[in-house]
Amino acid sequence: MDKYNKKRRLRMSILLFAFLISLLSLLYTNLIVDKLKIEERKKMELYALALKKFAEYDNLDADMSLVTEIITNNTTVPLILTTDTDSILAFVNFNPKKSEDTKYMESELEKIKLTQEPIIISLANNEEQRVYYKDSTVLTILSWYPFVQLFMFALFILVGYIAFSNSRKAEQNSVWIGMSKETAHQLGTPISSLLAWVEILKNYPEIDSYMSEIQKDINRLDVIARRFSKIGSSPDLTLEPIAEVIKSAIEYMQYRTPENVNFNYNSSPNSEVSIMMNRSLFEWVIENLIRNSVDAMQGKGNINFDLSVTGKKLYLDISDTGKGIHKRYYKTIFSPGYTSKERGWGLGLSLAKRIIENYHKGKLFVKTSELNKGTTMRIVLNIQQTLN
Repeated sequence: MDKYNKKRRLRMSILLFAFLISLLSLLYTNLIVDKLKIEERKKMELYALALKKFAEYDNLDADMSLVTEIITNNTTVPLILTTDTDSILAFVNFNPKKSEDTKYMESELEKIKLTQEPIIISLANNEEQRVYYKDSTVLTILSWYPFVQLFMFALFILVGYIAFSNSRKAEQNSVWIGMSKETAHQLGTPISSLLAWVEILKNYPEIDSYMSEIQKDINRLDVIARRFSKIGSSPDLTLEPIAEVIKSAIEYMQYRTPENVNFNYNSSPNSEVSIMMNRSLFEWVIENLIRNSVDAMQGKGNINFDLSVTGKKLYLDISDTGKGIHKRYYKTIFSPGYTSKERGWGLGLSLAKRIIENYHKGKLFVKTSELNKGTTMRIVLNIQQTLN
């Protein structure tokens, strides 16, 4: 669990670092935009001054080249010149086609008035004109730049995370499959020897009462070895009565758990259905969930099985009265290597989820859990055919 807490803290640190970089970029770009707005305001004030000088020129022989250059050089800032009553006199740098519509220009003027204070031009004879302007195209694009940058940065992180996650999962899958097959191979030799010794011991009648149980456990070891050998390959699926399979797994585990653990099985009237499954692997999933429940209850409590059918879906809820799971670990517990026990590899729930979701096309997840009260695991499967 400490390993997963460290990974979570590392992910949070990376996300926080990325957020700080994005925030600094946003603040810096906004600072630049604010400075450019001040500069643009100064240019518009100079433009207004040029308009005023142009209007007040009485001497036709005077040099107006500077004034004219200031006025004509504005090719980027949308600007509207109005009277003191906001009647439009002239405008520049608006959409040529749309600006032919008087209502469009009046609408643009109203929008500008909401965002910018006008620049007042005081003329002779107490006349007044006003200059309204919008941010230039460059300034508008620059103001959106940090948000585009933030989006691209987030997209890059997302793509990188997905690629890394898929690569890591593929590597983990390869390791678990190799480990499973090697485990099956290593179990094969001692199981064969045990089977031979059982045949020899059958010649001693005085221990017949023990032999049947020993035979069952050795057969179970053989089943377990075959289960591990199937991990990573496509198992054969056959139509099996789900209720019978569940009861068989419960019966086997019931005699191998502490006496203080009570098993309760309930099913709806329409739950006598068959499911396409690999019986050996599915029984292993049930047994694994039972073992986890027994460990969570520390060998004392109730395990309830509720089987129901709704439409074309079959639901199996396995509930215990154990210590429960914190909500933040609902998904983590299915990760390979995760375990809250002092001993164990943390493979059980990971393999169980793989068996249900990859091989049986179903779902395995934590339905509900409450600390110190218990947990309910849910298996969802598709129904193929109803038994007659």
